[in-house]
Amino acid sequence: MAIATATNDEPRINDRIRAREVRLVGPDGAQIGITPLAQALDMARELELDLVEVADKANPPVCRIMDYGKYKYEAAQRAKESRRKSTNVVVKEMKYRPKIGAGDFGTKTKKVAEFLAEGHKVKITIMFRGREMQHPELGRRILDQVAEAVAEQGKVEIYPRLDGRNMTMVLGPDKKAQAAAERRRTTDDSSTPAPGSGSAQNSGPAPEAPAASSTETPASTDTPDA
Repeated sequence: MAIATATNDEPRINDRIRAREVRLVGPDGAQIGITPLAQALDMARELELDLVEVADKANPPVCRIMDYGKYKYEAAQRAKESRRKSTNVVVKEMKYRPKIGAGDFGTKTKKVAEFLAEGHKVKITIMFRGREMQHPELGRRILDQVAEAVAEQGKVEIYPRLDGRNMTMVLGPDKKAQAAAERRRTTDDSSTPAPGSGSAQNSGPAPEAPAASSTETPASTDTPDA
């Protein structure tokens, strides 16, 4: 039986419970019914478990017999996993120029696709310089091309907008699109015959190509009139 210590965030257990009688729940979840506190404590001790007040506002309060140490550990693990999932998504950023070259565009966009596949959001920033600010359509065109190129990994969450001398867009992971793309790749892989295993192996020699016609068309020798 656990030591009878508690904080403001924890339920009362064992000797800290103050009610004269409790509505008792067994370790297997079975309803035992209203039971004097002393008897409920004795039952918990016989099972080498704890009596935990799980609903202190009820009348009488509801108590359950359980392994409180194990319960706290499992609750802490669930909370830790929840925090891990909630903080795992971060916003990455990738910067482009309106007149970016094809090679640089491909390299940056490939990295954007990787970020999305890993579950991250990606902020795409088009950086304008000088007179480029007079042609925002160039930046919008780049953003549209990026969104189209990574459509199997992500989708637009915040549409393109001007932010000072920059134009930005935010992409987020698209789980449905990623799953659909994975299914297509799996289907394509299964339908592609292995090397050397096609029907050409058993189809015999290929038919001979028809002989070329011996008739030749002479080149025109006519010359334009002077």
